[in-house]
Amino acid sequence: MKKNRYILYGIALLQGMVFYGPIATLYRQAQGVSVLEITLIESISLALCILLEVPWGVLADRIGYRRTMIFCSGLYFVSKIVFWQADGFGDFLLERILLSVVLAGFSGVDSSILYLSCQGRDSQKAFGIYNSMSMAGLLIAAAVFSLLIQDHYSLSGWLTVISYGLAALLSLGLTEVKAAPADAVRPEPFRTALQSTFRNRTFLLFLAGVALLSETHQTITVFLNQLQYTRCGMGSAAIGIFYLVATLLGLLGVYSTAVTKRLGTKGSLILFCGLAAASCLTLAMTAQALPSVLGIQTLRLSNTLFQPFQLEIQNRQIQTENRATALSIHSMLISGIAIGTNLIFGALSDWSLPAAFFFGGGICLLGLLFFLIWYRKSCRAAS
Repeated sequence: MKKNRYILYGIALLQGMVFYGPIATLYRQAQGVSVLEITLIESISLALCILLEVPWGVLADRIGYRRTMIFCSGLYFVSKIVFWQADGFGDFLLERILLSVVLAGFSGVDSSILYLSCQGRDSQKAFGIYNSMSMAGLLIAAAVFSLLIQDHYSLSGWLTVISYGLAALLSLGLTEVKAAPADAVRPEPFRTALQSTFRNRTFLLFLAGVALLSETHQTITVFLNQLQYTRCGMGSAAIGIFYLVATLLGLLGVYSTAVTKRLGTKGSLILFCGLAAASCLTLAMTAQALPSVLGIQTLRLSNTLFQPFQLEIQNRQIQTENRATALSIHSMLISGIAIGTNLIFGALSDWSLPAAFFFGGGICLLGLLFFLIWYRKSCRAAS
């Protein structure tokens, strides 16, 4: 099963190489798409992802994880060709629709293959490496863009097509890890999986905490960070440097296991939520460059260490053979909460950027409360 792990690491590296990443918005604008149209496309894409999450999970459990990965990797490749040749709103909308199908298909399947390939050993470490390889691909793409591509937008699209084509070919080497229908128990009805998830109310608190912590990181480090840097008077060159620093921090996910083993589950959750909340409060109360940079990079580091940890816990909680279905239900719940937090972040940042950061700090502390309740009740149930 080691082969599966190495293939997934390679796929993560290649699919992390989005060479147009640094100019994704400018690329679309150059093809006549306005910022309003871009946000509309993103909203449609997110809604479609949520709608497709569970159907894809059910289908993946029926056809197998290997076939799902191969199909989605191939469709991912096609979506990048569409992006490269896109000319206007309709083409970019088609690209995002294809991407929604792909992401919903990948959701739960890649982590299931990785988890089952580990056979109960070092799965959190494997998740850390997997996430780090994706960040390494992003870093390589950013370096190539800075050195070779620059204003050649079409070239960035073409190189991304090549990278994703190689990833699609690599997926053909995967070995199926899901038990064959003849050997497996009778497939669990979707309704049963859904009821099982909602019946475990304690674990729903854990998923809510994951959503609050993850979306705070996503919103601040991807969108609001640029507004904060501008608020501090930083120029584009400095912002670009700190973008690379944040990408480098994404490589540290391999150390997640070491940190969480040393601190334990409860201590790790307190650390990750505490660092995130402190970062948000720092950003809310300063307009100085150094504290802002430290706050954003600390938030990035905290999330980098947290993601492999929470993936390990999610997979460990699943008792059903239909692992992809269960993980898709988890993802759907997390995404549903994310829609609400994104709207609040957007409204607050239009009114007052510090208010948005205060909100981020507040929901990180709320997430910590959810985690602690989940941990206490889980310990009681185990004893």
